[in-house]
Amino acid sequence: MEEPSQPSRRLTRLVKSPSAAVTVAFFVNGFLFASWTAHIPHVKEYLRLTDGTLGLALLGVPVGSVLAMLIAARLLPRLGSRLIVRVTLVGYCAAGPLVGLIRSATGLFLALALWGAFMATLDVSMNTQAITVERRARRTLMPGFHGAWSVGSFAGAALGAAGVAIGLSLSSQLLLLASPCVVIAGWLSLAMIPDENPTAGHPAHHGVGTSRRTVWLTIGILGAIAVADLLCEGAAADWAAVYLHSSLGAAPAIAALGFAAYSLAMVAVRLAGNRLLDRFAANLLLPVLASLATVAFGIGLAVQSVAAVLIGFAALGAGVSAVIPVIFSAAGRVPGINSGTAVALVSAFGWIGLVCGPVLIGQLADVTSLRLALIAIPVLTTLIAVSTATCRALRYRPDPPPLA
Repeated sequence: MEEPSQPSRRLTRLVKSPSAAVTVAFFVNGFLFASWTAHIPHVKEYLRLTDGTLGLALLGVPVGSVLAMLIAARLLPRLGSRLIVRVTLVGYCAAGPLVGLIRSATGLFLALALWGAFMATLDVSMNTQAITVERRARRTLMPGFHGAWSVGSFAGAALGAAGVAIGLSLSSQLLLLASPCVVIAGWLSLAMIPDENPTAGHPAHHGVGTSRRTVWLTIGILGAIAVADLLCEGAAADWAAVYLHSSLGAAPAIAALGFAAYSLAMVAVRLAGNRLLDRFAANLLLPVLASLATVAFGIGLAVQSVAAVLIGFAALGAGVSAVIPVIFSAAGRVPGINSGTAVALVSAFGWIGLVCGPVLIGQLADVTSLRLALIAIPVLTTLIAVSTATCRALRYRPDPPPLA
């Protein structure tokens, strides 16, 4: 009997790899949603929506997401992340094309709420599965998983723009993209593993106590860090191009590079994050990155040159890139609470920050100026630096993996 070839053995290992299954789930989660963003102007025009009506319709995503996360916090301990990933993966891929079939603002809100609910539940369950895989591997994996999400978002945004360029409808595009995603990710999800007991291990090793008050205090602190982090991300996404174009006079093509610089720096650090966090403790690395973001972004605002601000946004992306992966991983290590419940609660906090960030900056800009409003960003990164340096839940280094 012939031995399987080297490529066949690699394919077999890939199909049976929980890490590969989680990586693809993260990629798909970012990929499909990002692919629809290029169609938003067309949807607005087709439905004849005003800016205000469109804004209200787009709130369907965060509303559906936060509600779903709170439900997922109760379901994950009972059903486990492996099953919920599979169910919500199918729902996420099926609900997307429905958005392109809507004919009213109310329908758009409801369709986005449904899609957001599946997306958020998939997000929480795949992060819970990632914690189990990371725990079993006894090495840092979470930044790499989130790096796959960022790469998926880039790929989805690019294909979405290509779809718009060739006149492909939103529903057709999402159907074409979702079909291979659900087949491949669903097939690989068979390799996912049962969630481990979140209270297993030594509490002292995790750096936090086990009393109910301590558990909820720790979750609250991690949630607050998530709020600050995603406030920065929301502000960068919505206001980078506006500030560069309206306040500094950059051409639209140059102004668009603000969030691109932020995103590229985030991807780069996340893809290198596994190695960085294996070498440096999270409570040392995160404060250093956040401090660099504070200094670079502050200089950009002070100098008021396009180049300096672009560097500032790139530094901001690098500075906050590893925060969410690390605090999700830390939430999964908190003893006395199910990993999925902890991740769902911290993630719900983060969504509040993501939604409120652009609004906060806009309100401050109305009262003062956009430049002064953006000072909120280095203030937040300073808070991130201090809180990640002092949070006991981040004082953790994984045990070395067992020898083969």
